[in-house]
Amino acid sequence: METRPPLPPFTRETAIQKVRLAEDGWNTRDPARVALAYSEDTKWRNRAEFPVGREQARALLERKWKRELDYRLIKELWAFDGARIAVRFAYEWHDDAGNWYRSHGNENWHFNDQGLMIHRHASINDEPINSAERKFHWPLGRRPDDHPGLSDLGL
Repeated sequence: METRPPLPPFTRETAIQKVRLAEDGWNTRDPARVALAYSEDTKWRNRAEFPVGREQARALLERKWKRELDYRLIKELWAFDGARIAVRFAYEWHDDAGNWYRSHGNENWHFNDQGLMIHRHASINDEPINSAERKFHWPLGRRPDDHPGLSDLGL
């Protein structure tokens, strides 16, 4: 059976590691790769969509990154307990008309014993910003280790 370390029960250190691995994965903007972090029967709540299963989650991500261009994400641990992690996040992106947004949100995650996410509940709000208000300026891909996190940026 596939595993996705770190595995629950989480410590503060392993919860932070799990959050960073999720951030790194999502910053690839590769739906097939990201979907592998979720169980085959994963259940999501993402805005007004409620995908069930890895394939529906992958399809949601594919639609998302066709619409949310130049996507850059930062996640931060909020709380953890056993097999659950809560995070807050922000990401910046623009639409095909060049309008920039900063999307803020919270996620509640629940993992199985193999470290695959079985539940993902996301609440997300989009804030229109102008290009000069952007705070996430690293090259597309993984956020550099020396780039400030959400708290450091005042978000």
